Amino acid sequence: MRPAFAVGLVFAGCCSNVIFLELLARKHPGCGNIVTFAQFLFIAVEGFLFEADLGRKHPAIPIRYYAVMVTMFFTVSVVNNYALNLNIAMPLHMIFRSGSLIANMILGIIILKKRYSVFKYTSIALVSVGIFICTFMSAKQVTSLSSSSENDGFQAFAWWFLGIGALTFALLMSARMGIFQETLYKQFGKHSKEALFYNHALPLPGFIFLASDIYDHVVLFNNSELYQVPVVGVIVPIMWFYLLMNVITQYVCIQGVFILTTECTSLTVTLVVTLRKFVSLVFSILYFQNPFTWWHWLGTLFVFIGTLMYTEVWNTLGTTKGQPQKEAKKS
Repeated sequence: MRPAFAVGLVFAGCCSNVIFLELLARKHPGCGNIVTFAQFLFIAVEGFLFEADLGRKHPAIPIRYYAVMVTMFFTVSVVNNYALNLNIAMPLHMIFRSGSLIANMILGIIILKKRYSVFKYTSIALVSVGIFICTFMSAKQVTSLSSSSENDGFQAFAWWFLGIGALTFALLMSARMGIFQETLYKQFGKHSKEALFYNHALPLPGFIFLASDIYDHVVLFNNSELYQVPVVGVIVPIMWFYLLMNVITQYVCIQGVFILTTECTSLTVTLVVTLRKFVSLVFSILYFQNPFTWWHWLGTLFVFIGTLMYTEVWNTLGTTKGQPQKEAKKS
């Protein structure tokens, strides 16, 4: 029952979170900092109350290690959200972030000296080709949409190119953080909830450097059109409603993934998260009418087939189906 409940939380929370993030980004593309701050603050307060026991519980992993992890986590979160302000459409944002497998493999080979099978290299090649196709077609759209003057077209493409650079940096940083976290868990044991709390609580002072931008968006949010919240009947500026829902759905999403990791194998978690990304992508394209050509669909297909190949889901399903037969022969 719990795995099914967790899958429901992941799909409901994560898919809804993407919807509210796109609603925020469409109205104010530069609102990434206030969104990140709100998410971090909410999860930090919740963790301080229920995980850290109001600060009375000592961390199992020394704070100095969390300081390193937090620096990377904070950077990845801010850069990923800020990329939406650099002419990066939400579908491309989702597809590009699916390239985490590539980043993990590259850094795994360089840092951990890992070696992979030909099957896994093939799956990564498919993901790479898929992301390249989507990125290339998006680049053509950016230049064609901004071709009113040569100057505007070049400027739009330059910002888009910077956005791709930001997403690439965030991917590599996220992969490096994953490797660092993996080594910590091997040394001190797995403490996911504790890590979740410290990853969100320790970076909060860093938002002082973004205070000016956050304040500007507070003013913009206050001046947005009024909206009557269903059921409750309270009237609030609509941007604050979107932000609140984004924070709540982000929390539901994280909780769903956490329950899933404790109840299911890593393969199942990867499969559920991949399918969730695909559903979010399709919904974003259809509901928000984001420009998406057949080339984009082909690239997306490559990305998701490559991801499923990497997890070796078909081999695992075949093994699971064949398991009772082997046990019957033994008996």
